[in-house]
Amino acid sequence: MQLHSLLPGSHQNPKASVCGGMDQKVKHFSRRQWGAAAPRQKETLKGPAQRVVIHHTALSKCTGLKECTDGLLNIQRVHMTERGFDDIGYNFLVGGDGTVYEGRGWGVVGAHSKGNNHDSVGIAFMGNFNNDTPSTEEISSVKQLLQAGVSEGFLHSEYVLFGHRDLANTECPGAKLYAALPQLRESHCRL
Repeated sequence: MQLHSLLPGSHQNPKASVCGGMDQKVKHFSRRQWGAAAPRQKETLKGPAQRVVIHHTALSKCTGLKECTDGLLNIQRVHMTERGFDDIGYNFLVGGDGTVYEGRGWGVVGAHSKGNNHDSVGIAFMGNFNNDTPSTEEISSVKQLLQAGVSEGFLHSEYVLFGHRDLANTECPGAKLYAALPQLRESHCRL
């Protein structure tokens, strides 16, 4: 299954196979598949996202479907009930095995980096990356997600990638994930 064919509003794009020379296949679960609650409301971005903000959940790492979906449901509950968000804050989350879970999805304003949400996509690695090192699968899946976002027009081809700590006084996305951000910056795809 191709990632770009699974995302809302996606269409087949002949540039997708050219971008990075990859077929852009990644294991992906939609909101429906992980049992997400409906958002209270949803605001769309005014165009392709200009920035990508990388986060970690600072919770236990998950590697299997049951473990990750339980974590997602808990994160969404906390975001909506305790923080007052309209939905889970992130646009996408990635589990330890590289599975990508749709949060708010493409083209939707997130609630992941105060003051920086209206032109960005927030991607959270599930785990505490002050302790954990991101897996090859996680890095590869996020690279493919970013390439799919560019080739589908949801992410500007000249996007800038940040760690959350670059935009706020926080340890997020954790020291070990922050150190791996250059690997994600290599995923830029110019069309």
